[in-house]
Amino acid sequence: MRKSILCLIVVLGLVLFFLPGGAIAEEAKIGSMTLEELKKALGMSVYVQGGYTYNFQNPDSQENELRVFDHKADSFTLDLAELVFAKDAPMKGIGYKFKLSAGETAKWIHSRGLSGASLDQLQTGQSTDAFDITEAYVSYLAPIGKGLKFDLGKMVTYHGAEVIEAKDNPNYSRSFLFNYAIPFTHTGLKVSYPFTDKVNASLHIVNGWDNSDDNNKGKSVGLAIGVAPMEQLSILFNLMYGPEKDNETSDNRFLFDWVATIKPIKNLSFILNVDYGKEDNTGAEDSKWYGYAGIIKYDVNDTFSASLRVEYFNDEHGVRTGTIQELKEITLTPEIRLAQGLILRPEYRHDWSDKSIFNGGQKKEQDTIALGLMYTW
Repeated sequence: MRKSILCLIVVLGLVLFFLPGGAIAEEAKIGSMTLEELKKALGMSVYVQGGYTYNFQNPDSQENELRVFDHKADSFTLDLAELVFAKDAPMKGIGYKFKLSAGETAKWIHSRGLSGASLDQLQTGQSTDAFDITEAYVSYLAPIGKGLKFDLGKMVTYHGAEVIEAKDNPNYSRSFLFNYAIPFTHTGLKVSYPFTDKVNASLHIVNGWDNSDDNNKGKSVGLAIGVAPMEQLSILFNLMYGPEKDNETSDNRFLFDWVATIKPIKNLSFILNVDYGKEDNTGAEDSKWYGYAGIIKYDVNDTFSASLRVEYFNDEHGVRTGTIQELKEITLTPEIRLAQGLILRPEYRHDWSDKSIFNGGQKKEQDTIALGLMYTW
């Protein structure tokens, strides 16, 4: 099955890259429909992402320490190839989303129960399974008020200012907050409702953090509230609480996530993100982790943009990164939109810690430059 899926992605990629522009939509047909019409009917999209990251320390391990999706140093990498089918649920109707991921990123976002990898392999990214069913859920929009929506299945997390696909982030690399402060996916039920054009909320009852099969008899409960008082400002308040330890329901994990997007003028955006996490009885005491990040993005014109991210993350008890430490980073990312759907991002990033954890425990700092390429069809 996996080989068949990989072949499908490869074939789609070859079609996209080798046919002349416009030929797919205008000439290719399946029955009486063009491929573009079929794509629209199915809600299908294809995404490919790859890049190269150079580490100035030239580590023997060829690893960029504490980096998840861009962890490989001095190596060209197929980060991600995605095949997505999505349809919004109409009133009193059914919708769906199915997202299949392949590549290096897929090794890090596995949900327990859908992979043969052990917990340790999943947490350290040592899974050799380069395929992941990242999302698979069905939606129903009940005719209650403005529409009460039910989503059941596996979904990406609602926490954080960033997402798995680099194209939807201002930067090529991900923040420490996205990598370590929050989960990647949830499996369970989401109920959402738009109270007004400016206020919406959703309730989540899920197996927990990155668990397709629950690892205990408890469930984690989450609440998300979105507020957009004006066109230039939107704010998200996200909470989650529940037991996350194996076979243990008395100790709970709490997460608070806050994201604000401010657009004072047309081409300028500020994104602010704050995370605070706490878990009961992790070792001799409760464990805590927290941090904040700020991103500035300016669109110079339709072709060129530039983003700057600064961040602080405190793993107060070492439960998220494996080391008790305070981390900081600054990342500068120009963006060049080469053609429709094709994005090129060079990037410079400087990481530093108050502990010697970089380059095999020899350095407190790490500098990298990267070149990321993203294509969406």
